Amino acid sequence: MAFEIAPPRIETERLVLAIPEPSAAGEMLAYQRRNKAHFARWTPPRPAAFDTADYWERRIAGWREECRAGRSVRLAFTLRDAPDRIIGTCALSEIVLGAFRACLLGYGIDHAHEGRGLMREAVEAAVRFAFETLELHRVMANYMPANERSGALLKRLGFVVEGYARDYLFIDGAFRDHVLTAKTNHALTNAAALCST
Repeated sequence: MAFEIAPPRIETERLVLAIPEPSAAGEMLAYQRRNKAHFARWTPPRPAAFDTADYWERRIAGWREECRAGRSVRLAFTLRDAPDRIIGTCALSEIVLGAFRACLLGYGIDHAHEGRGLMREAVEAAVRFAFETLELHRVMANYMPANERSGALLKRLGFVVEGYARDYLFIDGAFRDHVLTAKTNHALTNAAALCST
């Protein structure tokens, strides 16, 4: 059975989360350039074309197709009062249905907007979408032990540590350990019907 997701627009008190239009490629590039040093310590190597608008046009088109196919929901977010400036991303990727009904969560925010609770607001909204709209059972999020800010955010949002993966991802020149966490949707009431599809 095909699983299709309509590209969402999620509004919170201060934010709007949505899959960008291809016309936002220049703004996605500007967001990445502003935060290149900020993200370098926590992200895998990037392709050579990463720093071009053409790359982001293709990447955003891919995000929209992945969403339509039910494989991911990769959101960018803006402040409600500054809708043309991307300040962060929040992705629900590797969506799996059947008896698993789970996805991976990833996120990042512009260094200039840290410390204001905006990342928490965005992740909370994305997880709510995963549970209430996509009817997933688990959202999993992994972080490097040195990323204490990320670990604290996940703990505040109810994610539980489930394990520790050594040499998990190649980041910043080496394979890095990660703490494995997950949050479970205890409100999923029609699990038997959902898991049988």
